[in-house]
Amino acid sequence: MSLTVEVGILSGRTATVQAGLDEEVNGLTRRAQTVFGVGKGRLLDSSRNVLDARLSIREAGVQTGDSLTLHINQIQLQGSRDPDRSAFAAILGDGSVVTWGDADYGGDSSAVQDQLTNVQQIQASHFAFAAILGDGSVVTWGHAPYGGDSTAVQDQLTNVQHIQASQLAFAAILGDGSVVTWGDADNGCDSSAVQDQLTNVQQIQSTGEAFAAILGDGSVVTWGDADYGGDSTAVQAQLKNVQQIQASNGAFAAILGDGSVVAWGHAPSGGDSSAVQDQLTNVQQIQPSHGAFAAILADAQAVYKFKPNYAQDAAPALKMSVTVEVGLLSGRTAALQVALDEEVDELTSRIQTVFGVGKGRPLDSSGHVLDARLQIKQTKVRTGESLTLHINQIQLQGSRDPDAGAFAAILGDGSVVTWGHAVWGGDSSAVQDELKNVQQTQASSGAFAAILGDGSVLAWGDANFGGDNSAVQDQLTNVQQIQASNGVFAAILGDRSVVTWGSFLFGGDSSAVKDQLKNVQQIQDQLKNVQQIKPSEGAFAAILGDGSVVTWGPWGDADSGGDASAVQDQLTNVQQVQASRSAFAASVDDETVATCGDARAGGNSSAVKDQLKDVKQIQPPAANGVFAAILGDGSVVTWGHAFLCGDSNAVRDQLKNVQQIQSTGEAFAAILGDGSVLTWGDANFGGDNRAVQAQLKGGCLNSG
Repeated sequence: MSLTVEVGILSGRTATVQAGLDEEVNGLTRRAQTVFGVGKGRLLDSSRNVLDARLSIREAGVQTGDSLTLHINQIQLQGSRDPDRSAFAAILGDGSVVTWGDADYGGDSSAVQDQLTNVQQIQASHFAFAAILGDGSVVTWGHAPYGGDSTAVQDQLTNVQHIQASQLAFAAILGDGSVVTWGDADNGCDSSAVQDQLTNVQQIQSTGEAFAAILGDGSVVTWGDADYGGDSTAVQAQLKNVQQIQASNGAFAAILGDGSVVAWGHAPSGGDSSAVQDQLTNVQQIQPSHGAFAAILADAQAVYKFKPNYAQDAAPALKMSVTVEVGLLSGRTAALQVALDEEVDELTSRIQTVFGVGKGRPLDSSGHVLDARLQIKQTKVRTGESLTLHINQIQLQGSRDPDAGAFAAILGDGSVVTWGHAVWGGDSSAVQDELKNVQQTQASSGAFAAILGDGSVLAWGDANFGGDNSAVQDQLTNVQQIQASNGVFAAILGDRSVVTWGSFLFGGDSSAVKDQLKNVQQIQDQLKNVQQIKPSEGAFAAILGDGSVVTWGPWGDADSGGDASAVQDQLTNVQQVQASRSAFAASVDDETVATCGDARAGGNSSAVKDQLKDVKQIQPPAANGVFAAILGDGSVVTWGHAFLCGDSNAVRDQLKNVQQIQSTGEAFAAILGDGSVLTWGDANFGGDNRAVQAQLKGGCLNSG
């Protein structure tokens, strides 16, 4: 039994995917990644809750018609706190972790690598790392005495909500509001003296050698080195109704409910605010540096800095502003003041700095991207609004011809960087100023085309390969999707019509060759309400709204897939089309397959027609043009050039409960339900994985 769900990504692209009720969420996630051609991610339900990858679709509560979102996480990078010795830990999109750098400082996580799955957050001390897993447990590694070994408190580390780190110790807030500490006693590991007070903890901050916790009643508990903020007895009576605490390297500063500020700890690090105490009223936000603090006041007339032994100063600020809450999808938030005449682009840069993340785009509370060129007052942003910084993964597109050697990368802020062979798209300088808020790029063999946020299209590269779209520029409005063949681009517009440009030899202008094309006027008239376009090297296939398919190419060339007349009667209620170099394969709603094009490239499936029943998915074909279909029972059928891995008979008995397939030029690899990987085809192209079979248990698959 299976169901159908719609899966989307944050760019707006969607696809309909079938899933078996007993299939694991992890298998559906992998297939969604394959459909969109994106990196590792996690599936969210319609309420934005992450689906547990280990559950079956049935257990996860997914229903037919549900809308799921594939959240492709940006890699989250955490570096050790010691600037002189470096180690790094990166959370990948699927929640696994990669570490590198000085092994003594946490750069080697091999001892706990198997435990580092579904990681939500990582914190770093000077010598160690601590990771919170999806089930609320904690994994640590690095120098054992300084937080790298949590075995003494491991039984207590359950339902962990947040971790904070000092130089040599960690403190974890549990779901019940209690706190667990470990690491070096002199740096805040020993909280025994205040353990009874650590109840209903809301927030923890740390200096280099001490911790401070805000409790639910607004009071504060501190521990650690007294000289660095671990002893707050001198100001304890003032620490009532505390809203927020910030920390420098050696001092703490707390904002109270009435907007006043209390500071304590190492005076040269900001622990004494007496020189500006009268001015610290109605404070909205405090920003720390290594050895000082800066406070933003509600009237936005000035920003006051306090750091004894340095001249006090007040830097005038803009007189009209709003206060907004900004956050990341990870849950981290911060309050920022924004001048009304500040540009969104400038606000975005400040948000990136606050969170220490890469380029992204701010979304309003409705999920709409704020135009980077507008001023805040020109947007609908108001005081108290919640914004989200969406940090996009870099999207990389390479030219279709490997000999052309050009690349285009969409950065997190929607700009584009190109490199490689200048003539074939590696030089985008002619359109660089216009490449803003880019949503998608596609590549032919010698050019690129980009969809902008307003639905227009920019093209660059060799005009003979689609790099010049000036002849159809007026038609390219409200573009939803672009596909490319070797020398042609085809764009689907909002009204589901199609606009093509590029070399007529590859199907770029059907009207220009209508006298050579059978029923060209009929085909051209049918290109309305198009749902999806798939290119081969020299032809296109379009799925229409009624489930029928229209193909076109150079003079309706059957060997390129451009003439589907022989199977036109079968092309009804088509759900999916896949393309090889010169053939198409269509999955029909009765779970059969129709093919057209060059038989050697998979265009003739008659030899396996009787086996192609209950087809759930056709995999993107190998580069040589061999297709593979996953059936409802988890078995696989392949067809195409037998010598080039179209014959899977040698492993047919083992191809059971297949979850995902990937292909290289002349080989396939399949992930089975038990997490093992089965390969076939040319050993030189990855068809023999015996040397790494033991490592491929339950692993993710990448064809490279």
